[in-house]
Amino acid sequence: MTSTATSLTRTVQAPGVPTVPREAFSRARVLIVGDVMLDRYWFGDVNRISPEAPVPVVHVKRNEERLGGAANVALNAASLGAQAGLLCVLGEDEPAERVVDMLDASGVTAFVTRDADLATTIKLRIVSRQQQLLRIDFENQPAREVLLAVLDQYRHLLASYDVVLLSDYAKGGLTHVQPMIEAARAAGKAVLVDPKGSDYERYRGATILTPNRSELQQVVGEWRSEDDLTARAQNLRESLNLEALLLTRSEEGMTLFTEGGALHVPAQAREVYDVSGAGDTVIATLAASLAAGVPLPQAVVLANRAGSIVVGKLGTATVDYNELFSELT
Repeated sequence: MTSTATSLTRTVQAPGVPTVPREAFSRARVLIVGDVMLDRYWFGDVNRISPEAPVPVVHVKRNEERLGGAANVALNAASLGAQAGLLCVLGEDEPAERVVDMLDASGVTAFVTRDADLATTIKLRIVSRQQQLLRIDFENQPAREVLLAVLDQYRHLLASYDVVLLSDYAKGGLTHVQPMIEAARAAGKAVLVDPKGSDYERYRGATILTPNRSELQQVVGEWRSEDDLTARAQNLRESLNLEALLLTRSEEGMTLFTEGGALHVPAQAREVYDVSGAGDTVIATLAASLAAGVPLPQAVVLANRAGSIVVGKLGTATVDYNELFSELT
């Protein structure tokens, strides 16, 4: 790939971890829009192999339910103390009722539109001895008419929030993502997008995109070196008119690409237990920090720290204010 951003390959040194007053987070207002799902976990023991097929027999002992997708993003923002609003479409079924009940108890302000023809997305995970054996997904897509109604509601909600976060899980909730980005930017709001798929043109004009390594590779191809990565990432950022692109790199930390160059934040050494939902925590922390007035480089450092904490937990989980700043105060 030929770089059009050769002057932007310099690496900027990452700042230290800032301490943000709790009151700053309490004033932060983040509107989350996207695909909501219910994460169900069945925990059990495996003591034998089935005589019917060479598969383990799981004797289920307990189960848990957690908010997933955009709902987990909203929960993460609320856990930091931010004012989190969640705009989404759910079915008229039992899983939807569980999601609504859990949102009511979480401190998230939910703006829910119902679609009688939609089966609320469920991800069922079967776990034994802290290892996931199987995941079963139940899902379909919301009707176009329902999504248009959500778009109208979204435009009315913009004035009440500081930052917009679009959480795309490719379940149909962000069919109208481009007019959402345009409306938010016209209203002077920063727009953060957790992208999905290989068509990033639909995210044109967003403030920040936060792909992981495999997601970015789908769009720009394999890179051969750090310089090659920087050239490809900067070309993509410029071509989509983004202010920044934040690449999450698992054990390699994160790299923020802006007009000023590339800022790399190393991963913090922690035992990795489960990466499920880590991207939710990262983008929620980034959005809440920006809404709290934290400059982007420092917000990335906080997001990196939050991600390193949450991967030490099982399944979709959150990081609260005390955890984020426990070793800094």
